Amino acid sequence: MDYARIRAVAEELSALPNTGKVEISDGTIVMMMSPSGTHELVAMRLRRQLDRQVSDDLVAHTGGEVEDPSLGILRSPDLVVLPEAAMDTPGRFNPRDLALAAEVVSPSNHANDYAQKMRDYPAMGIPLYFLIDPRKGTMAVMSDLGTGTDGERCYRARHDYAFGDKVSVGPWTIDSAEFPLYHS
Repeated sequence: MDYARIRAVAEELSALPNTGKVEISDGTIVMMMSPSGTHELVAMRLRRQLDRQVSDDLVAHTGGEVEDPSLGILRSPDLVVLPEAAMDTPGRFNPRDLALAAEVVSPSNHANDYAQKMRDYPAMGIPLYFLIDPRKGTMAVMSDLGTGTDGERCYRARHDYAFGDKVSVGPWTIDSAEFPLYHS
């Protein structure tokens, strides 16, 4: 099935009541559950910290979709940093406008953030990927876009952190002591 048809089905699904986010990767529709309060709290605290640090032409935004039809990828990062001017366009965000995509790992579908998005975000040309995992109290910053040994675009640098650390994410510093763990 071609991407346009998959996209149309995804649009129909997202219009149904009580449907979470709908994403597309590898020709497959990925249904996401609505995030928990803790998940949203982490994303909101990250956004607040970034709001105080981004330059005047950039914004930290929780929400929105990022799409690259040529790759057949539609993603809904938990947070993006992009030029404010890029928000004043119809449709989804162009991934090449993003300075950062951040994900707060879901308790139920962590493979999507650790595997699929680790492949999709560099393929889309997003220079920084910040992964926050409240299940384990860990974080990872992926950077240095390049080509891997398989010829595919990838992040060639990964730096791991634990909750409580001050984390360098590109030009910004995040105090992860503000991030809560998921409750068991």
